[in-house]
Amino acid sequence: MRPTSSIPNTSYDALIRDFAWKIPRVFNIGVAVSDAWAARAPERVCLQHFQPDGQHQTLTYGAFAAQSSALAAGLLARGVRPGDRVAILLPQGFAAAIAHAAIYKLGGIALPLALLFGVEALEYRLRDAGACSVITDRSGVARLSDIRARVPDLRLIVCTDGGEGAAEAGATVSFDALTATEASGFVAAETGPDDPALMIYTSGTTGPPKGALHGHRVLLGHIPGFQFHHAGLPQAGDRMWTPADWAWAGGLLNALLPSLLLGVPVVSSPAQKFDPHMAFRILSEMKVRNAFIPPTALRLMTAVAHPRTQYDFELRTVGAAGEALGRETFEQASQALGVAISEFYGQTECNIVISSSAAYGVLKAGSMGKAAPGHVVDIIDQAGTVLPRGQVGQVAVRRPDPVMFLGYWGNPAATQAKFIGDWMTTGDQAVMDADGYIRFFGRDDDVITSSGFRIGPSEVEDCLAGHPAVRMAAVIGKPDPVRTEIVKAYVVLAEGYAASDSLAAALSDWVKTRLSMHEYPREVAFVDSLPLTTSGKILRRLLRDAEARM
Repeated sequence: MRPTSSIPNTSYDALIRDFAWKIPRVFNIGVAVSDAWAARAPERVCLQHFQPDGQHQTLTYGAFAAQSSALAAGLLARGVRPGDRVAILLPQGFAAAIAHAAIYKLGGIALPLALLFGVEALEYRLRDAGACSVITDRSGVARLSDIRARVPDLRLIVCTDGGEGAAEAGATVSFDALTATEASGFVAAETGPDDPALMIYTSGTTGPPKGALHGHRVLLGHIPGFQFHHAGLPQAGDRMWTPADWAWAGGLLNALLPSLLLGVPVVSSPAQKFDPHMAFRILSEMKVRNAFIPPTALRLMTAVAHPRTQYDFELRTVGAAGEALGRETFEQASQALGVAISEFYGQTECNIVISSSAAYGVLKAGSMGKAAPGHVVDIIDQAGTVLPRGQVGQVAVRRPDPVMFLGYWGNPAATQAKFIGDWMTTGDQAVMDADGYIRFFGRDDDVITSSGFRIGPSEVEDCLAGHPAVRMAAVIGKPDPVRTEIVKAYVVLAEGYAASDSLAAALSDWVKTRLSMHEYPREVAFVDSLPLTTSGKILRRLLRDAEARM
């Protein structure tokens, strides 16, 4: 089927005024991203895999549809049933995309797991979700062997680079064998928009991760904001890439699935530690026109000197989300990549609800943008009252909304606590200006209270990032008997700089003169690295815990 909403060539105000959702009664993500295109254009390329040796591979919609149907039929034959949770522990590549489509087609619930998860994180999610199967590679099988006996519901492992018996415990089958079999007689589940399709665990920045369960409508809910910040994608020559793990909501729902739905080829790349030079190689060699690049990766890319003279790339659109981009990174990255970065905002529970768009003139450095088409977003107080423009409060999204989660898996109390009336709360503090632009301030528990002032850590971090000596920075509030809290900065230095008291003082002065006298860090600690989630967000909670133990 074709996407149910599109963005016309009009003004932002007219777009918001005239927008209307059209969600069909029957919708299946797997069918929409593979079979629907295969029926119209089976030879159309849907996926391209970058190889460092230049031997890039391609997959057509026809092959994508056939292999995902075969995998779905094979899983059904081995006891996987609609509603079962099937985990995917794979790097970017054809197998991961095929696995997603297959699970949706059979009516299962896909459970993507990040490659960076340790065995404890994997065990927690597999046990909490009651996953019956995992689709993974040989390295994943080895990691699962350590916890297999402690995950009682797990009865089937599908290995992408090994055959029968690749695991010592539990039934293990070959992915290649399943996808090579013709899926005669297989019929995809006739799912509705509210039928469960996908469960992504929250990043755990504020507590134990929770499984955010989404219906098949979640993909349709992403399309308006996705097309908005990517300037009406698809256009001729568009090609999407992201360095983000497809197990993260950003990689999966901000890049892979929306692009496949719209017929835009997606470039996948090998799993590795992010390298900015390799990123520029991918942009150049694969002729990437559209990209989703998280702010942490953008900051590393801006450290590459004169990239547009070193590499032959021509981007049309770049979106960024996952953490606050900030004015400094926005300006530096836009200059380095040759295109204005369109920041957007969302959560695992409700994604791409705020967005910028250079094409529509909705762009302001330091701002996340305005409410994306189809979504009602505002700033509220603790009672759920909408605050006047200019006042700091909590970002909230009004239900019903197609992109909003169905609830937390097995946790109705947490689901209920997420709402104040019809407002889904985010836990993120922000301020909306007179023109409707929303500027991120910080999470509820990250906001620093010092001498009566409320200080958003992201703004201080962004300011520090503008100093040539700073590669990355994180800011927390340190308890203080006089000021309640003081600002403390943790700084990872750029190459060529050494930690010293004089540099610490210089960084404090840098913030003092660029922001205000009450926001500068009174303490600066130089560190080799910062604790990050798998999606690149700074875990300030761990820094606060470490500070409390000192």
